[in-house]
Amino acid sequence: MSIPYVKNDEHGIPTLYVNDRPFFCRSGEIHNSSASDPKYMDEHVWPMLRGLNMNSVIAPIYWELIEPTEGSYDFSSVDSLISQARREGLKLIILWFGLWKNAESMYVPAWMKRDTKTYFRAEKVNGELMTTISPLCEAAVGKDAAAFSAVMKHIRETDETENTVIIMQVENEIGLLGTDRDYSAAAEKAFAEAVPAGISEKTGTWTEVFGDDASEAFMAWYFASAVEKIASAGKAEYPLPCYANAWLKQYPWFPGSYPMGGPVEDMHFIWRAAAPSLFAFGPDIYVPYCADVMDSYAVDGNPLFIPEIRKDAVAASYALYAYAAKHGICFSPFGIEEVALDPSLVDKPPMEVMIALNIDPSAFDTTGSKDYLARAYQLIDEIDPLYRKYRGTDHLKAFVRHGDLDYGTFVRFEDYDLAVAYDPKQTAKPLGCGVVFELGNGRFLIVGASCGMTFRAKPGKNERVDILRLEEGSLKDGEWVRERVLNGDEKMSLRFGPMPTMVMVEVYSF
Repeated sequence: MSIPYVKNDEHGIPTLYVNDRPFFCRSGEIHNSSASDPKYMDEHVWPMLRGLNMNSVIAPIYWELIEPTEGSYDFSSVDSLISQARREGLKLIILWFGLWKNAESMYVPAWMKRDTKTYFRAEKVNGELMTTISPLCEAAVGKDAAAFSAVMKHIRETDETENTVIIMQVENEIGLLGTDRDYSAAAEKAFAEAVPAGISEKTGTWTEVFGDDASEAFMAWYFASAVEKIASAGKAEYPLPCYANAWLKQYPWFPGSYPMGGPVEDMHFIWRAAAPSLFAFGPDIYVPYCADVMDSYAVDGNPLFIPEIRKDAVAASYALYAYAAKHGICFSPFGIEEVALDPSLVDKPPMEVMIALNIDPSAFDTTGSKDYLARAYQLIDEIDPLYRKYRGTDHLKAFVRHGDLDYGTFVRFEDYDLAVAYDPKQTAKPLGCGVVFELGNGRFLIVGASCGMTFRAKPGKNERVDILRLEEGSLKDGEWVRERVLNGDEKMSLRFGPMPTMVMVEVYSF
């Protein structure tokens, strides 16, 4: 049996394979510190995930726990996480909290934190030392690479036959906050040197080649180069798919208001050149315009992988869109263990923090989230055989409301067209969305929420289109299982309420 891998399927679409079968990660990321204690996981996390129709979970492991003494490794926290995931029947995407987490060096071992001479910090232009170890510190990068390779070797030795661990994230939200770049002595020397070959047609120093973007391009090269050393060392021991995630570049946009040097969209060209061991750069999405971010990251050379996204009710709509429209590999709301809690008990960042980081406060309102997300994940699982057949063809169309001024969409199929009208945005409800399969002979299988749909004749045809048969039901092993046949009042219009629903529709024209 092969270990998990990513390759293009028969439609030319990058796809994750687990046990040699396509696998879409219906996932959720747990809070940062949850996996540090197996008892806490058993009492407060795993019970909250049951019933969500997940097939995987994203959880961190911590360098400070794994190498508390330099050169001596303790894998007990890794082993307990893997054994618990197996018990729950879930695959694991592991976050390596090593040198960098959220633009700081939070999870490095104490022996490294104390030795600021050997493992030197990044500096601001005024000489202020930062809490972030510089990516130009070869000693620190080498230690991280050694620890990560030890982790990967251990996972191979304990999990290669089970394939519980399917993907690794290397570091977390890399970059420098509060400065445009590193001004340490090593960084100053490197910044004055010529830009490495292969990332620009121009030659010269960073400033000469990149102008106003020189600082960010410089940091992107050195962070990505460091991640490549770490990831490649780990993959030499056990070549699981690896990716890096990005804190988005967003308002107020100025250098240092988001982590400088991370794999934001503008810097993908540098990250691809410097870190070929990574298969994707995944966005962490808490902004209101989630669909726009998905569109911008789901491009050639970067399959869509969402390790973190808002966990309010709209997550259900975005899950369907990421899967069916963008051919995503993973969809994962953050703080997934909280969606089953009473919304009043959900821990939210202070308002001043959300304002400073431009986080939409509604992203943490979990009212209704559990039921909506569980239903979306259930439907994704049911339609998967059909999706695999039609993905990449004109017989599959998927859509979601992109913003307040997006009122609907118009999609064309071979025999009929479809006009979609999104419902107005409602608090704690999914957004208008849909997945439509054209099965032939006027038959369509539709998954929809918060919208209405009207079939129309193709342009130039003097015909009227009406519904011949409308059925509720489900898919089992790719075969339609009929439930109610709707007619009379229930067939007067094709409407979908906030709970995602699946129907089979047969239309005709006259």
